[in-house]
Amino acid sequence: MPLSLCRSGRPSRSGRLSRSRRRLTASVRRRRASPRPSGRPLVAKVLMAAVLAGAFVAQAAGALLPDVPLLLAATAVSLAVEGVLYRWQPGMLSLLATSHADVTVRHVLRDLLLVVGLLRLGEHGREQQFGWPVAGLLACYALHCAIQAVSVLVRRTRTLPVLTRNIDASALRLSPAPAAPLRRPGHRLLLLGLPTTAGLATAAVTGEALPAAAGTAVSVALAAAGLGALLVRLLPSRRPAGEQEVLDWFDAWLADYRPTVGLYFSGGVSSAYQANMWLETMSRLEGRPVVILRERFMVARIAATDLPVVCLPKVSTLMRLEHSTLRVLIHPSNSGKTSQVLRIPTIKHAFVNHGESDKLSSCNPYAKAYDEVWVAGPQARERYARAAVGVEDKDVVEIGRPQLDSVRPRSGPPAAGARTTVLYAPTWEGWDGHPGNTSVVAAGENLVRALLADPAVRLLYKPHPLTGSVQPAAGAADRRIRELIRAASRERPAASAQPARSAPELERLTAELDRLTAAGVREGADQVERMLAQSAPPPGRAEAVARATAAWEEAYWASLPVDEHQIVTGVRPALYSCFNAADLLISDVSSVISDFLASGKPYAVANTSGLSEEAFRAGFPTVAAATVLTPDAGGVPALLETVRHPEKDELADARAELKLRLMGPDEPTSQERCNAALRGLYAAALHRGAHGEQAGAQRHPRPRRLTEDLLPGVPGQPGVPGQPGLPGQRRDSGAGAGTGTAADAEGPVTPPSRSGPPV
Repeated sequence: MPLSLCRSGRPSRSGRLSRSRRRLTASVRRRRASPRPSGRPLVAKVLMAAVLAGAFVAQAAGALLPDVPLLLAATAVSLAVEGVLYRWQPGMLSLLATSHADVTVRHVLRDLLLVVGLLRLGEHGREQQFGWPVAGLLACYALHCAIQAVSVLVRRTRTLPVLTRNIDASALRLSPAPAAPLRRPGHRLLLLGLPTTAGLATAAVTGEALPAAAGTAVSVALAAAGLGALLVRLLPSRRPAGEQEVLDWFDAWLADYRPTVGLYFSGGVSSAYQANMWLETMSRLEGRPVVILRERFMVARIAATDLPVVCLPKVSTLMRLEHSTLRVLIHPSNSGKTSQVLRIPTIKHAFVNHGESDKLSSCNPYAKAYDEVWVAGPQARERYARAAVGVEDKDVVEIGRPQLDSVRPRSGPPAAGARTTVLYAPTWEGWDGHPGNTSVVAAGENLVRALLADPAVRLLYKPHPLTGSVQPAAGAADRRIRELIRAASRERPAASAQPARSAPELERLTAELDRLTAAGVREGADQVERMLAQSAPPPGRAEAVARATAAWEEAYWASLPVDEHQIVTGVRPALYSCFNAADLLISDVSSVISDFLASGKPYAVANTSGLSEEAFRAGFPTVAAATVLTPDAGGVPALLETVRHPEKDELADARAELKLRLMGPDEPTSQERCNAALRGLYAAALHRGAHGEQAGAQRHPRPRRLTEDLLPGVPGQPGVPGQPGLPGQRRDSGAGAGTGTAADAEGPVTPPSRSGPPV
């Protein structure tokens, strides 16, 4: 059964439905048969819930008996559990809130039981003695509710329709966020209620009402001060700019910056890497690039960059781009919100994907929604043709892979007596759960054991960050592989485990790189505070980050013992840095092997699909120059021999040929081809706009477009003389130097340079 529609003609509709049903049924069966994940988190949650419930039961018993030691001990335990939940078990807090046992209910119950215990202790008539503390307690909770209501109003004033990074937004009257306890009801009750609880507990020991009154007075004072601090933020002079004012500011920024090309991204929490891999390429593009996001949380997840970043959560705000100079959007992924930006008629769209492979996702039918599909080389063009998903050949543009400029070509085999560094970088299980997607489950442990059995091998294990997110069996296999590697490292001779002399240098470079890439905001800052702190970056920051990253990577590899196995899971070192450190790659059918071909080094692919080797190679063109390994890893020793002895490597010429088919020629460079593709699409956008205006003018004359009235100097507005940046003009031509016409748009067009002065 074929694993991907990319490798064959388009099947019939009934065939596709039948195949989908079989895959769904098989996936359900595999999920049922998969081992359950580790029960430790579940046990911890059940234990915390049981201890909390037991503490409340004990506190009730201590209040009713009455028993002061039991009452105080149970109160202390319940407060300690609250702290543990907020620090280490936030998911349990959500579960309690769903069960209507939220933080307010728990605190009221805790204090109410203390009051009951106080009233049952000692002689009669204590109700009058403790009347004022009880009144103060009620006032404290009333103030808590008031703070919650006002904090909601403050949060609404600080929820702006546009979020930015690397843009000076000081005109919007931004300010730091309120203190965390004023914004988070759980933390607020813990802190503000602590004096009251302590006072009531002390009163239970002493039998006097004064400690209880003092404790509640302190809580009331703190709550009143917090409420006042929030109310001040609602004053017109203290609030950030309103929605319309922010939108007007954003329009003015678009008119001043005049973006020409953008990176459009929408995705989940773990998908930011898909946009991050294109940031450096975007920074080297001609014109004035901008990053456009749709989710608010994504602003903080985009990697360090000097590019202006804007987040437009609402569709109505996104539509304002129609009246800007933006003419090209580059899409590294598909999402549900992509269709919203495709409605803007003045923008052309190019799909670049976040990696190319023989998997189905690399020839998604959604790609036909874009004006062009930018691919690495001829192989991807043929993949779309075979898939027959509606992408026409004329809309496919080969640009290479600009990100691979940092991948160094092979310099030769490992030196005699040196370790052979093997990078095992499997992909994840995928949404469909097909066994051929990842080798982690069926072959991962065998591959790792075979590699660790060779004393001359140093293993680098870099699993995909999504491993185990769909199939628990993949996550369990990943954990077992890590334990195998740790055990092998412990068994290495002690002399080889000594740290290298460059470790102090690595610490210094780590601190320097962290300083350059730090968000520059305090913990607990909200989005508006981040927007204030991350304004226009200092000049030269991007170059400084690039130099610091290169120096850090060099020091990182130098600091490691030459024969120590490594598990690489963090952001640093990056995958391409691992490429440079490795002599051999073992992976699955994914973009990892396509990118690794840029090095010219040997690579192997694990075949866990159930297909024969011949069918596997025929079905996946990127495997053509690879050594195919079976799940039992029996071919690993022979594979290592080909790495150490190039004369035994029979696939070297095939790798060079496959690299040309996958990546295209080395000249012109990939960045140059990317810029050429941008110029072509930019010209097409101007050409479409010019013809649309001419056709409308012939049908019925009308006033100039809104963009001509609001944005003087916008490229591509025919009939507006003397505007810098129009097709066919130099940016420094000056007023009256020439007039852009529709004919100009038909020739080669270069998006305006970022170095030109704003109009």
